[in-house]
Amino acid sequence: MRAAEQFKTRYCSAVQELLARAAPLAGSRRELVQQFPFLEDYPAEAGAVEAMPELGLDDGAVAIWFSVGLIEEDPRFGDLFADLQNTPEQHRPTLSLLTALWREDSDCREVRTRLRRLLELGLIQALNPEAPRMEWMLQASPQLWDALRGEAPARQYRPLAELPHLADLELAPNTRRTLESLPKLLVSGQVRCVTLRGPRHNGRRTAAGAIARALGKGLLEIPGKTVPAPALPVLLDAMPVFVPDLAPGETFEAPAWETPFAIVLEKHGGVNGPAGITVNLDIPDVPRRRALWGVGDPAIAESFRMTSGNIRRAAELARCYATIEGRPDFAIDDVRDAARALNRQALETIAVATNHAGGGWERIGVAEDTMAELRTLEMRCRHRERLGGNCGVRALFTGPSGTGKTMASGLLASTLGMDLYRVDLAAVINKYIGETEKNLNQVFARAEELDVILLLDEGDALLTQRTSVQSSNDRYANLETNFLLQRIESFEGVLIVTTNAANRIDSAFQRRMDVVVEFRPPEAAERWVIWQLHLPADHEIEPRWLEDVATRCVFTGGQIRNAVLHATTLALDAGINIGNFHLEQGVLREYRKTGAVCPLRRSR
Repeated sequence: MRAAEQFKTRYCSAVQELLARAAPLAGSRRELVQQFPFLEDYPAEAGAVEAMPELGLDDGAVAIWFSVGLIEEDPRFGDLFADLQNTPEQHRPTLSLLTALWREDSDCREVRTRLRRLLELGLIQALNPEAPRMEWMLQASPQLWDALRGEAPARQYRPLAELPHLADLELAPNTRRTLESLPKLLVSGQVRCVTLRGPRHNGRRTAAGAIARALGKGLLEIPGKTVPAPALPVLLDAMPVFVPDLAPGETFEAPAWETPFAIVLEKHGGVNGPAGITVNLDIPDVPRRRALWGVGDPAIAESFRMTSGNIRRAAELARCYATIEGRPDFAIDDVRDAARALNRQALETIAVATNHAGGGWERIGVAEDTMAELRTLEMRCRHRERLGGNCGVRALFTGPSGTGKTMASGLLASTLGMDLYRVDLAAVINKYIGETEKNLNQVFARAEELDVILLLDEGDALLTQRTSVQSSNDRYANLETNFLLQRIESFEGVLIVTTNAANRIDSAFQRRMDVVVEFRPPEAAERWVIWQLHLPADHEIEPRWLEDVATRCVFTGGQIRNAVLHATTLALDAGINIGNFHLEQGVLREYRKTGAVCPLRRSR
């Protein structure tokens, strides 16, 4: 029998049960019907109320539950309850009225047991819990009443027919074997809880849905850390899936339910409760990513290390871009644009997209050993999945301001074809205990899911040396540092930390860096290259004079860029190409900023 038909049968039976018990209070059944003629609308031949053993309810408990809920379907029952209680303003049954109607002779123990069970299951609720117990006005829980009528919560419930089969999921072999063995263990009662860990948008809920389908059940998602009464999943014949969204250090108190359930978590957070099995769903490897992208270009799977859900979303968006351009299938540039759109949605509240210039390492002038380390970093990033173990790459860029650290970060992103996001320290650091760690974890987790390069510019603000504990502030600062140490070590993306003061960074952070690149103020030959990189091709500066500038003006790359920008502005305003005079003004301006004396002879 369908849920709606079963509900109607029980409802009509409950009406007749209520009439039979309320008639003595009104004098007789006939007098009650005469006073409330709408009662004749309900068939008198309705059978007895059926028990609901799946909830542990006998027929009497079901009759009480339905009696409380009659007003939800027919408001006219409110007048009936008000009359029975002799309280014109009180249209819902009280605990006192239900006890009086369902007690057997003078014995109230059985009806009280039934009412207690209904309250424990959350099937009925007290609207005025501050009142004396017997004066509680009761209503049927709206969510559970809707489920009883066959109306599931749309956002949280997925019926059996919509859930995937385990065989259709793209999984690692070990993960597939584990998931395929779970339904039998859950049915036998050997296992009651399955914890699915991994990054967001990586198939955790999908895997839970496949387990539920193998059990012949729907799926009910329960967000938040509060555990509801167990009646809802039973009424929906669904496997509950808890999604508590834990912050680092938090623990979810799992319920001691007899029915199987799942918990969806990221890498962090603990679980207290019944013993269960944990399944880790890691970011797909290259062969699985090829299958998920569903296109022939292997470079796409190689270039984008994304979660399975983000791959599906990016593929749909990339396909739209290709359609707009009139192409039958998407290419790597379409995927890059689609990934960038996903990045903006997930990251821009906690990190800032950095618009870096295109091109390769030829666009930066640094010492040979610095360039060698940068190329080593590039190779490390390209082959990180083939090196085994953690796929993360952590680099530390040290050196004075203006020596090219941020520019090198952008060129690395350009060379690898990845997006670069700078951590917004103002949005991350929070004075409240635990919030900074929560924000940092969110930044790292989203960067892993979307495979972007994360830049901690002036990272010594976060990576400072731990101090001896003199106060509670010192203790909490050290806790933040310890958390960041662990999170950097477990990070599976590309992280760049820049600093002007390497001596302020805790040595434990430096040991965790895979590549350390030192940026020094450029020598004369390097300055000459940097001048050439920044000056426009049509400049009219005399070569010998420019060589004198490169030799005698000890500038950093940032100062050279500023001088060229000022010179270009002057030349554009005059409507001519950059000449010696314009560049000289730019150089003099940089010396005035620092209060130093310019070593150049003034041009004429």
